[in-house]
Amino acid sequence: MKTYQKTLKNGLRTLIIPMKGNPTATVMILVETGSKYETDHEMGLSHFLEHMCFKGTTQRPRAMDISRELDGLGAQSNAFTSHEYTGYYAKGEARHFGKLFDVISDVYLHSTFPEAEIEKEKGVIVEEINMYEDMPHRHVQDLFMGLLYGDQPAGRNIAGTRESVRSFTRADFVRYHGKHYVPGATLVVVAGGVDAKKVSAEVARVFGKLPQAKKTGKKKVIDTQKAPAVRIKEKKTDQTHLVLGFRTFPVTDEKRNPALAVLGTVLAGGMSSRLFEKLREEMGVCYYVRAGNDPYTDHGYFEVSVGCDTKRVKEVISVILAECARLKTELVSTEELAKVKEYMVGNMLLELESSDAYANFYGGQAVLRRPLRTPREAEKRVRTVTAEDIQKVAKQVFTTKTLNLALIGPYTKADEKVFAKLLRV
Repeated sequence: MKTYQKTLKNGLRTLIIPMKGNPTATVMILVETGSKYETDHEMGLSHFLEHMCFKGTTQRPRAMDISRELDGLGAQSNAFTSHEYTGYYAKGEARHFGKLFDVISDVYLHSTFPEAEIEKEKGVIVEEINMYEDMPHRHVQDLFMGLLYGDQPAGRNIAGTRESVRSFTRADFVRYHGKHYVPGATLVVVAGGVDAKKVSAEVARVFGKLPQAKKTGKKKVIDTQKAPAVRIKEKKTDQTHLVLGFRTFPVTDEKRNPALAVLGTVLAGGMSSRLFEKLREEMGVCYYVRAGNDPYTDHGYFEVSVGCDTKRVKEVISVILAECARLKTELVSTEELAKVKEYMVGNMLLELESSDAYANFYGGQAVLRRPLRTPREAEKRVRTVTAEDIQKVAKQVFTTKTLNLALIGPYTKADEKVFAKLLRV
């Protein structure tokens, strides 16, 4: 599948993925800003602004005007905010591309941030924060990030705090939008049954006259650790939800990140993975267990997460660490490695069956300014990983001094010392 990339004179980038015969089209706009770009006084503003962009534009003054038009096209639309970028998209029939593009570009370019809507949305976002705090399997991830990175943007909740959310004014949104939503930090992605030339011409017509503007950057993450660390949030729960993790490498590490991806699948990819078989099938102590590497532009981490029987949590931690240690001393067998690779490649291809999946696949690479890899090139990166590569990266990553444990459950601050004694690998 051929992709088309073009950069306008003002710095705005376009990525087009024509999918011949596909009946749908996805229009996605990605902006290089997220919670890691926020100052101390802007905590949660990237996420809040994402909400506000759907609350009215100069052409479509009310949120209902936007939603009714998209519903009238039979479209699906949404937006998201991550640590390093924000996205807006709409997906519908390919014949509606022009209208889909008009709505999403309008949301990006001409949002008005009505003061009355800002005040109402404060309550919505506070309830979103409350919702996730009531979901221990989700909230433990925030606890883990805070443990790793502390009081710097990478360690903060993307949604901000209740206090920060309630403090924002319309002027904050206008200022933040002006600092970050600039052509040089914007990527327009279109995938599906579209004509690349027509799409390119439409992007140039709508975005080409925007003036160049300086983009506000982000501070480099302080990513150091000298000893294992534990953080507990006391909560009356029926399960203990925990994350065990290690510091790893930035997204630019082309050799070790593929090996870590395969290593994570060995541990907890599918129902025949090591931790799934051990913790769920043999011990019967959990419903879910996950493992994987998460690389960013200037840091990364590998984690194992599980919700388990509170009475056996120490045993679960010991089993996870034992499996990590085993990867340092034993090579993964030829048979297991072949199975893991087929699982990874098969799942990737199964996920790439729609225009929005392709927009995410290619857009996620491009917005971080990585070389674009096709699915087959991504497959090759997986298939070239050797058992020796996995063992080597396991030895580098699975060290006691970079080990971290975050838990939510019926524990107190005093229990941190008890759990800290288990952190050896």
